Amino acid sequence: MPLLHHAVIRLAEVCGDVVVVLSPEGPEPALPLGAPVRFARDAAEHEGPLAGTYAGLRAVGTEHALLAGGDMPDLQTVVLIEMLRVAAEVSADAVALQDADRVRPLPCVVRVGPATEAAHALLHEGHRRLRDLLDALRTAVVDEPTWRGLDPERRSLVDVDELSDLGGD
Repeated sequence: MPLLHHAVIRLAEVCGDVVVVLSPEGPEPALPLGAPVRFARDAAEHEGPLAGTYAGLRAVGTEHALLAGGDMPDLQTVVLIEMLRVAAEVSADAVALQDADRVRPLPCVVRVGPATEAAHALLHEGHRRLRDLLDALRTAVVDEPTWRGLDPERRSLVDVDELSDLGGD
């Protein structure tokens, strides 16, 4: 199963609509049958994760969006549900996971309106990192003991950037 399928399946378990952001000219990938997936396109190549997030947020029609990387094959549904629960209960514009002394940018939940406005402004200022978006928003944090109680092996934070991330050579 392609890597992206794992993330899409986990997101589809908790979201009624999954938006996958693609490069401007890239082909649409085959995705799991029955998954509620739509595609959005980056405005330009190589503009970074914040630009991709902005493109995806503009395609969302809900109050909250759950953001995750297509290279995150081990997202844990119980952690995503906890993040969505916190987002529904607090007045923050984002919810992220605490990881030791820092806040992880993915996965996270954002309030679409404020996050779209902040991403637009940040992009015009030359920012490209998703972490900059969380810094610009009022962000609530799910403390590490809480989410690790749901995901003791920290699988929700795994991203696969290189073959070695999968345990290969």
